[in-house]
Amino acid sequence: MTVYQLVQIIWAVSCGLLIILVLLHSPKGDGLGGIGGQAQLFSSVKSAEATLNRVTWILSLTFISLTVVLSAGWLNN
Repeated sequence: MTVYQLVQIIWAVSCGLLIILVLLHSPKGDGLGGIGGQAQLFSSVKSAEATLNRVTWILSLTFISLTVVLSAGWLNN
């Protein structure tokens, strides 16, 4: 297995995980739950959302970086 193939595998896995993580995000609108303050009821939900945001940003930067590396041809096939 060459470095190019390894980078392609990491790129494909990061793509799949990024799709899953984006689908796991909750909508930003509070809807009717925002009227009574129920959206802020659980702090663990905010913590989970912050972690999900952090992991999504890391994976998106990984995906974009590997896309540039693979498309620029900086690695020999």
